[in-house]
Amino acid sequence: MNKKYKLLKDDFIIIDNKKLFRIKALRDFRDVIKGDIGGYIENESNLSHKGNAWVCRNAKVYGEAHTYGNAKVIGDARVFGNAKVGGDAWIYGNARVFGNAWVYGDAWVFGASWISGNAKVYGEARVFGNAEVDGNVKIGESAVIC
Repeated sequence: MNKKYKLLKDDFIIIDNKKLFRIKALRDFRDVIKGDIGGYIENESNLSHKGNAWVCRNAKVYGEAHTYGNAKVIGDARVFGNAKVGGDAWIYGNARVFGNAWVYGDAWVFGASWISGNAKVYGEARVFGNAEVDGNVKIGESAVIC
C-alpha cells in the first residue's frame, strides 16, 4: 500500500491521557500536497491511507475512531471514542463526534455541535451551532439541525 501520510513522532500533544501525533502528507491527493502538515491522530488506524480523507490544522482523531473515504476533520474539531467519519463528510470548527456516532455521506457537522451515542448523521444533513445529537437518533437527507 502506498501510504499517504506519516506520524511525526517528535510533534505530539497529550489529549485525554492519549499521545496524539501530528501528521505529514507523503504524497499529493485531493487538495493536500506532499509535505503538507495535518492535524493530530493517535495511530494509523484513526485515518485511512486509502481515499482522500484528511485531518487538518489542529483537528484531532483518536481512540478507536476512524476517518475514511473523502472525509475531512478540520479546525479544532475532535473525533474520538468509537466514532466513524466517512464518505464526503466534513467535521469542523469546534465540533465533536464521539461515542459510537457515525457521520457519513455529504453530511457536515460544525460550530460547537456534538454528535454522540449511537447517532447517525448522513446524506446532506447539516448539524451546527450548539446542537447536540445523542442516542439512537438518525439525521439524514437534507435535515438542518442548529
